Amino acid sequence: MADQVKYWLWWILTVLAAGISTNLHGQATKRPNFILFITDDIGWGDIACYGNPTVKTPNIDSLANKGLLFENAYLTASSCSPSRASLITGRYPHNTGAPELHDPLPPGQVMFPQLLKEAGYYTVLSGKNHMGPQVKQAFSLISPGKGPGGEEDWVSIIKTRPRDKPFLAWFASYDAHRDWQFDDKGTAYSPDAVFVPPMLYDGPVTRSDLAGYYHEVSRVDYYLGALMEELERQQLLDHTYVIFMSDNGSPFPRNKTRLYDSGIKTPFIVYGPGVATGRTKALVSTIDVAPTLLELAGMAVDGRIQGQSFRPFLKNGTKKGSRDFVFAEHNWHVFQAHQRMVRYKDWVYIRNAFPEKAAYAAESTRHYPAGNELWDAYDNGLTRKEQEDIFRVPRPPEELYRVTADPHQFHNVVNTKRYRKKLRFLRKVMDQWIDETGDTVPENPTPDRDDIYGNRLPGDWQKGEKPGAAKHAEKITKKGPLRKRDIRAAAY
Repeated sequence: MADQVKYWLWWILTVLAAGISTNLHGQATKRPNFILFITDDIGWGDIACYGNPTVKTPNIDSLANKGLLFENAYLTASSCSPSRASLITGRYPHNTGAPELHDPLPPGQVMFPQLLKEAGYYTVLSGKNHMGPQVKQAFSLISPGKGPGGEEDWVSIIKTRPRDKPFLAWFASYDAHRDWQFDDKGTAYSPDAVFVPPMLYDGPVTRSDLAGYYHEVSRVDYYLGALMEELERQQLLDHTYVIFMSDNGSPFPRNKTRLYDSGIKTPFIVYGPGVATGRTKALVSTIDVAPTLLELAGMAVDGRIQGQSFRPFLKNGTKKGSRDFVFAEHNWHVFQAHQRMVRYKDWVYIRNAFPEKAAYAAESTRHYPAGNELWDAYDNGLTRKEQEDIFRVPRPPEELYRVTADPHQFHNVVNTKRYRKKLRFLRKVMDQWIDETGDTVPENPTPDRDDIYGNRLPGDWQKGEKPGAAKHAEKITKKGPLRKRDIRAAAY
């Protein structure tokens, strides 16, 4: 009965707010438009404004200069479909019912584009979906996208949209997903001149692989520029919010799927009316996008959404954000996994339920060029310690990193005596989040599907128990701790 009352109260508030919104300064205004520009497999450090010395991204850099660049924006999973399912619902992967790669979003899950659509928005998804058939009801139009990166119809979609409705455009590129495709919209990079991240082996094969990757990053930049030009031509920039982000880390060893910053951090830039300009170190999670956009549209936030709106923070981005903690998870993605992460201030704590397993992703095997060269280098004794993470078995059940001193999380200080108090506190934070959100370690988890060469393992492979299933986490709405004050009986 209480749930029904909450629903009808939410529905009434939404209807009342449907025709009007407020800007960041609280003034009545026309309902804003939203463009969610989601790239595929682009790591947070692989854009010029985030410090990459090789890649050319003038349009992304321009958006960052005119808007607010987040230095500490975190995904909830560094894995394609779980990340997207989490984004569209504003819920943690194990709470969506789709926590593993290729899981379709099940019926009954909240989707913020559907809420916008029901409130009168024209909603469109173009490009990569990877969330299953349920999302069709959330969008007025779904397009597979055009061109090698899926971006070629985006400008035409903005041109031909209904002019009597505000819009949400979920523009999701296939760039920069393997295998590389080259055209005249991306920059051509010389393998000899590319920046090689320190977790990768610096060899000719890896350099060539990175040159293809950076080409697709530059193609994304080209289409962002074309989109911004069209918004300007239609005089839409004064009432359109643009969010630029990615779904997971780059498709290279120790990045994609992983809970280190190279995998779980996302580039995150917000541009729009009243949004502060500059850079911020405030923590934000991608589950916060849903409640933020709903509030910007003047709507009530559905009670099933676990994210925390950062709308109040947008007009003064130099101040502290809306949360002290962000959480993320690593579940099955071709290889068996169950890891959990919490970021708090300068600290990252990771818990691994399967320490006996190597931390593989398809990109860290011999199946792809950079991975194959790394394996060859390791076999021949040519690698450095920071390049050998994927070969470590068993792995530590717990990891602790001080991010400011160790930005790549190469040096695990979990056994350092002077950090024991911090470790106890973060264990407590993690325990509370697991308890409140209904996370579980499956007794019959999904097994490895492939070998290290990218070949299917013999036998009748099938998925196992999903994280959270034992506690029906897909029905849980608790958010877990957001602020330090939320921690029960803090372990100091």
